[in-house]
Amino acid sequence: MSSAPLDILAIAAHRDDVEQTCGGTLLKSAQRGQRTGILDLTQGEMGTRGTAEDRAREAADAAKILGVGWRRALDIPDGRVENTWENRLKVAAVIRETRPRMVILPYWKGRHPDHYTCSVLGYEACFLAGLAKLDPAAALSSQQSELSKERTGGPFSPHRPFKIIYATLYYDVRPSFVVEISEQFEKKFASILAYKSQFCDQEAGKDLFPAQVEIRARVESMARYYGMLGGVAHAEPFLQKEVGLVEDLLAIPVKSI
Repeated sequence: MSSAPLDILAIAAHRDDVEQTCGGTLLKSAQRGQRTGILDLTQGEMGTRGTAEDRAREAADAAKILGVGWRRALDIPDGRVENTWENRLKVAAVIRETRPRMVILPYWKGRHPDHYTCSVLGYEACFLAGLAKLDPAAALSSQQSELSKERTGGPFSPHRPFKIIYATLYYDVRPSFVVEISEQFEKKFASILAYKSQFCDQEAGKDLFPAQVEIRARVESMARYYGMLGGVAHAEPFLQKEVGLVEDLLAIPVKSI
Protein backbone atom coordinates (compact mmCIF):
# COMPACT_ATOMS: atom_id res chain seq x y z
CA MET A 1 0.00 0.00 0.00
CA SER A 2 1.16 3.55 -0.79
CA SER A 3 2.93 5.62 1.86
CA ALA A 4 1.20 8.87 0.84
CA PRO A 5 -0.31 10.83 3.77
CA LEU A 6 -3.87 9.92 4.72
CA ASP A 7 -6.76 12.32 4.76
CA ILE A 8 -8.65 10.20 7.30
CA LEU A 9 -7.43 7.44 9.63
CA ALA A 10 -10.00 5.42 11.59
CA ILE A 11 -8.60 3.69 14.68
CA ALA A 12 -10.48 0.86 16.37
CA ALA A 13 -9.83 -1.98 18.79
CA HIS A 14 -10.92 -4.88 16.57
CA ARG A 15 -11.16 -5.80 12.93
CA ASP A 16 -14.81 -5.16 11.91
CA ASP A 17 -15.36 -2.30 14.42
CA VAL A 18 -14.68 0.37 11.80
CA GLU A 19 -16.90 -1.33 9.24
CA GLN A 20 -19.81 -1.21 11.66
CA THR A 21 -19.32 2.29 13.10
CA CYS A 22 -18.04 4.39 10.20
CA GLY A 23 -17.57 2.18 7.15
CA GLY A 24 -20.05 4.15 5.07
CA THR A 25 -18.32 7.41 5.90
CA LEU A 26 -14.91 6.04 4.88
CA LEU A 27 -16.37 4.78 1.61
CA LYS A 28 -18.01 8.14 0.91
CA SER A 29 -14.69 9.89 1.57
CA ALA A 30 -12.84 7.49 -0.73
CA GLN A 31 -15.42 8.10 -3.47
CA ARG A 32 -14.62 11.82 -3.17
CA GLY A 33 -10.97 11.07 -3.85
CA GLN A 34 -9.84 11.33 -0.25
CA ARG A 35 -7.24 8.85 1.00
CA THR A 36 -8.50 6.74 3.91
CA GLY A 37 -6.92 4.23 6.27
CA ILE A 38 -7.76 1.88 9.14
CA LEU A 39 -5.62 0.96 12.13
CA ASP A 40 -6.85 -2.05 14.11
CA LEU A 41 -5.15 -2.28 17.50
CA THR A 42 -5.58 -6.05 17.87
CA GLN A 43 -5.58 -9.08 15.61
CA GLY A 44 -8.68 -10.84 16.95
CA GLU A 45 -7.03 -13.84 18.54
CA MET A 46 -9.47 -13.88 21.47
CA GLY A 47 -12.65 -13.77 19.40
CA THR A 48 -15.31 -16.37 20.09
CA ARG A 49 -15.52 -17.08 16.37
CA GLY A 50 -12.72 -17.50 13.85
CA THR A 51 -8.97 -16.99 14.16
CA ALA A 52 -6.62 -14.05 13.79
CA GLU A 53 -5.71 -15.37 10.34
CA ASP A 54 -9.39 -15.48 9.34
CA ARG A 55 -9.88 -11.92 10.54
CA ALA A 56 -6.81 -10.71 8.61
CA ARG A 57 -8.14 -12.09 5.31
CA GLU A 58 -11.61 -10.73 6.01
CA ALA A 59 -10.24 -7.31 6.96
CA ALA A 60 -8.37 -7.12 3.65
CA ASP A 61 -11.57 -8.00 1.75
CA ALA A 62 -13.57 -5.40 3.70
CA ALA A 63 -10.94 -2.73 3.04
CA LYS A 64 -11.23 -3.32 -0.71
CA ILE A 65 -15.00 -2.94 -0.55
CA LEU A 66 -14.65 0.37 1.30
CA GLY A 67 -11.92 1.70 -0.99
CA VAL A 68 -9.48 1.98 1.92
CA GLY A 69 -5.93 2.75 0.79
CA TRP A 70 -4.04 1.72 3.95
CA ARG A 71 -4.73 -0.83 6.68
CA ARG A 72 -2.68 -2.40 9.47
CA ALA A 73 -3.25 -4.35 12.67
CA LEU A 74 -0.99 -3.86 15.69
CA ASP A 75 0.06 -6.60 18.12
CA ILE A 76 -1.79 -5.31 21.20
CA PRO A 77 -3.44 -8.33 22.90
CA ASP A 78 -7.09 -8.80 21.99
CA GLY A 79 -9.28 -8.35 25.05
CA ARG A 80 -6.46 -6.54 26.83
CA VAL A 81 -6.19 -3.16 25.15
CA GLU A 82 -4.51 -1.05 27.82
CA ASN A 83 -3.56 2.61 27.77
CA THR A 84 0.12 2.03 28.48
CA TRP A 85 3.13 4.11 27.48
CA GLU A 86 4.27 1.34 25.15
CA ASN A 87 0.90 1.12 23.39
CA ARG A 88 0.67 4.89 23.02
CA LEU A 89 4.09 4.88 21.37
CA LYS A 90 3.01 2.18 18.92
CA VAL A 91 0.01 4.21 17.83
CA ALA A 92 1.99 7.47 17.81
CA ALA A 93 4.47 5.89 15.40
CA VAL A 94 1.60 5.06 13.04
CA ILE A 95 0.25 8.61 13.30
CA ARG A 96 3.64 9.95 12.24
CA GLU A 97 3.92 7.42 9.44
CA THR A 98 0.45 7.98 7.95
CA ARG A 99 0.15 11.72 8.80
CA PRO A 100 -3.66 11.88 8.75
CA ARG A 101 -5.49 15.20 8.69
CA MET A 102 -8.40 13.63 10.57
CA VAL A 103 -8.57 10.71 13.01
CA ILE A 104 -11.78 8.85 13.83
CA LEU A 105 -11.83 7.17 17.26
CA PRO A 106 -14.50 5.15 19.05
CA TYR A 107 -16.56 7.01 21.66
CA TRP A 108 -14.95 7.07 25.12
CA LYS A 109 -17.78 5.14 26.82
CA GLY A 110 -19.16 1.71 25.99
CA ARG A 111 -19.78 -1.89 26.99
CA HIS A 112 -16.47 -3.34 25.75
CA PRO A 113 -13.36 -2.18 27.66
CA ASP A 114 -11.24 -2.46 24.50
CA HIS A 115 -13.48 0.08 22.74
CA TYR A 116 -13.41 2.86 25.31
CA THR A 117 -9.74 2.27 26.12
CA CYS A 118 -8.96 2.60 22.42
CA SER A 119 -10.60 6.02 22.48
CA VAL A 120 -8.39 7.45 25.23
CA LEU A 121 -5.30 5.62 24.00
CA GLY A 122 -5.82 6.97 20.48
CA TYR A 123 -6.26 10.56 21.65
CA GLU A 124 -3.14 10.49 23.82
CA ALA A 125 -1.14 8.87 21.02
CA CYS A 126 -2.18 11.69 18.68
CA PHE A 127 -0.86 14.17 21.23
CA LEU A 128 2.43 12.30 21.71
CA ALA A 129 2.95 12.06 17.95
CA GLY A 130 3.33 15.84 17.81
CA LEU A 131 6.11 16.09 20.39
CA ALA A 132 9.26 17.15 18.54
CA LYS A 133 11.68 15.55 21.01
CA LEU A 134 9.91 12.18 21.14
CA ASP A 135 11.23 9.29 19.04
CA PRO A 136 8.58 6.56 19.39
CA ALA A 137 10.80 3.88 17.85
CA ALA A 138 13.74 4.66 20.14
CA ALA A 139 11.50 4.65 23.20
CA LEU A 140 10.26 1.15 22.44
CA SER A 141 12.29 -1.97 23.18
CA SER A 142 15.06 -2.78 20.70
CA GLN A 143 13.04 -5.63 19.18
CA GLN A 144 9.97 -3.44 18.73
CA SER A 145 12.12 -0.62 17.37
CA GLU A 146 13.57 -2.88 14.67
CA LEU A 147 10.06 -4.06 13.76
CA SER A 148 8.91 -0.43 13.50
CA LYS A 149 11.80 0.46 11.22
CA GLU A 150 11.17 -2.63 9.09
CA ARG A 151 7.52 -1.64 8.60
CA THR A 152 7.95 2.09 8.11
CA GLY A 153 11.45 2.48 6.71
CA GLY A 154 12.66 4.58 9.62
CA PRO A 155 11.57 7.39 11.94
CA PHE A 156 9.12 10.09 10.87
CA SER A 157 8.82 13.74 11.80
CA PRO A 158 6.29 14.91 14.41
CA HIS A 159 2.67 15.13 13.31
CA ARG A 160 -0.72 15.74 14.91
CA PRO A 161 -4.05 15.42 13.12
CA PHE A 162 -5.98 18.65 12.65
CA LYS A 163 -9.23 17.04 13.77
CA ILE A 164 -10.31 14.14 15.99
CA ILE A 165 -13.92 12.95 15.91
CA TYR A 166 -15.63 10.05 17.65
CA ALA A 167 -17.83 7.36 16.08
CA THR A 168 -20.69 6.89 18.56
CA LEU A 169 -22.69 4.01 17.06
CA TYR A 170 -21.74 1.64 19.91
CA TYR A 171 -23.08 3.99 22.60
CA ASP A 172 -26.41 5.75 23.03
CA VAL A 173 -25.36 9.40 23.04
CA ARG A 174 -26.71 12.26 20.96
CA PRO A 175 -24.21 12.90 18.17
CA SER A 176 -22.81 16.28 17.20
CA PHE A 177 -23.53 15.48 13.57
CA VAL A 178 -24.34 12.60 11.23
CA VAL A 179 -22.92 11.72 7.82
CA GLU A 180 -25.39 10.59 5.18
CA ILE A 181 -24.50 7.17 3.77
CA SER A 182 -27.67 6.40 1.80
CA GLU A 183 -25.73 5.71 -1.41
CA GLN A 184 -23.00 3.85 0.48
CA PHE A 185 -25.19 1.68 2.71
CA GLU A 186 -25.17 -1.47 0.57
CA LYS A 187 -21.38 -1.53 0.34
CA LYS A 188 -21.05 -0.75 4.05
CA PHE A 189 -23.23 -3.76 4.75
CA ALA A 190 -21.19 -5.87 2.31
CA SER A 191 -18.01 -4.90 4.18
CA ILE A 192 -19.57 -6.19 7.41
CA LEU A 193 -20.57 -9.47 5.80
CA ALA A 194 -16.99 -9.84 4.54
CA TYR A 195 -16.32 -11.10 8.07
CA LYS A 196 -17.78 -14.51 7.34
CA SER A 197 -16.19 -16.02 10.44
CA GLN A 198 -18.17 -13.59 12.59
CA PHE A 199 -21.53 -13.24 10.94
CA CYS A 200 -22.34 -16.66 9.46
CA ASP A 201 -24.66 -18.86 11.51
CA GLN A 202 -22.67 -21.31 13.64
CA GLU A 203 -22.79 -22.98 17.01
CA ALA A 204 -19.93 -20.99 18.53
CA GLY A 205 -21.26 -17.84 20.17
CA LYS A 206 -24.84 -18.38 19.02
CA ASP A 207 -26.10 -16.80 22.27
CA LEU A 208 -23.91 -13.70 21.73
CA PHE A 209 -24.24 -13.09 17.99
CA PRO A 210 -27.49 -12.35 16.14
CA ALA A 211 -28.67 -14.85 13.55
CA GLN A 212 -27.57 -13.91 10.05
CA VAL A 213 -31.15 -13.14 8.99
CA GLU A 214 -31.31 -10.49 11.74
CA ILE A 215 -28.03 -8.74 10.96
CA ARG A 216 -29.29 -6.61 8.08
CA ALA A 217 -32.35 -5.52 10.05
CA ARG A 218 -30.15 -4.41 12.94
CA VAL A 219 -27.60 -2.58 10.83
CA GLU A 220 -30.22 -0.90 8.68
CA SER A 221 -32.42 0.13 11.61
CA MET A 222 -29.49 1.95 13.21
CA ALA A 223 -28.57 3.66 9.94
CA ARG A 224 -32.19 4.70 9.40
CA TYR A 225 -32.51 6.01 12.95
CA TYR A 226 -29.50 8.30 12.61
CA GLY A 227 -30.59 9.17 9.08
CA MET A 228 -33.93 10.30 10.48
CA LEU A 229 -32.12 12.64 12.89
CA GLY A 230 -30.43 14.29 9.92
CA GLY A 231 -33.41 14.18 7.60
CA VAL A 232 -31.95 11.55 5.25
CA ALA A 233 -32.46 7.83 4.64
CA HIS A 234 -29.26 6.39 6.18
CA ALA A 235 -26.49 7.98 8.27
CA GLU A 236 -23.65 7.31 10.70
CA PRO A 237 -23.29 9.29 13.96
CA PHE A 238 -20.26 11.22 15.20
CA LEU A 239 -19.35 13.47 18.11
CA GLN A 240 -16.79 16.26 18.33
CA LYS A 241 -15.54 17.90 21.51
CA GLU A 242 -15.05 21.30 19.91
CA VAL A 243 -17.68 23.95 19.25
CA GLY A 244 -18.61 24.04 15.58
CA LEU A 245 -17.89 27.14 13.47
CA VAL A 246 -20.53 28.46 11.05
CA GLU A 247 -19.78 31.03 8.32
CA ASP A 248 -23.23 31.29 6.73
CA LEU A 249 -26.38 30.82 8.83
CA LEU A 250 -28.42 30.13 5.71
CA ALA A 251 -26.14 27.22 4.77
CA ILE A 252 -26.79 25.24 7.95
CA PRO A 253 -28.39 21.91 6.90
CA VAL A 254 -31.28 19.99 8.54
CA LYS A 255 -34.60 21.79 8.97
CA SER A 256 -35.86 22.67 12.46
CA ILE A 257 -39.63 22.28 12.02
